[in-house]
Amino acid sequence: MKLSIVIPCCNEEKNIPLVLDGFKKIIKDRSDIEIIIVDNNSTDGTARILSELEPDYLFLRSIKIMEIGYGIAILSGLREAKGEYIGWTHGDFQTPPSDVIKALEIIEKLNNPQNIYIKGLRKGRPIFDRFFTFGMGVFESLYFGKLFYDINAQPNIFHKSFLGSWIEPPHDFALDLYAFYMAKKQNIEIIRFPVLLVKEFTVNLIGIKIFIQN
Repeated sequence: MKLSIVIPCCNEEKNIPLVLDGFKKIIKDRSDIEIIIVDNNSTDGTARILSELEPDYLFLRSIKIMEIGYGIAILSGLREAKGEYIGWTHGDFQTPPSDVIKALEIIEKLNNPQNIYIKGLRKGRPIFDRFFTFGMGVFESLYFGKLFYDINAQPNIFHKSFLGSWIEPPHDFALDLYAFYMAKKQNIEIIRFPVLLVKEFTVNLIGIKIFIQN
């Protein structure tokens, strides 16, 4: 398996068929890509929809966890991933599924290096959201002494060996920041590529505890 992409979801029974159809169009006949949807303790029909649809999508695997949390859902999927390269993205079509293939193409053009971290860089955002992201980037950069910007952009893709270096990663929305910080700390080559937003939303990081091992 070349690539495993984890998508966390909670109460997304209506969106799941759209997400799977979107990935089906871009994966096409590639058999070396898997999509792992992690059901993050949904209380609607998410589990039922996944069970019904999984036989129809050869690239799909689904996992259900009882613990609630953005980070724990992603980590649960990453630990089950079979791909040489692993990562995650959101399942709300904030950015199109084709961005996952763009990231993989970057890796393949570089002859599949291990020391690499591919991450999107959002374009076409409203001015308020750009201002918010800029402010968060300044705060994070000053706090950690390294340059940070647009930490919540998707997708995030890296070699599976990188996951083995993580120490007590956070189970909440701080996971994106933690992964980027660890890549910076280990001098992993970070490549950002532009992703055009389909739908915009803002994650409020105020009050979230950040778990970083110094």
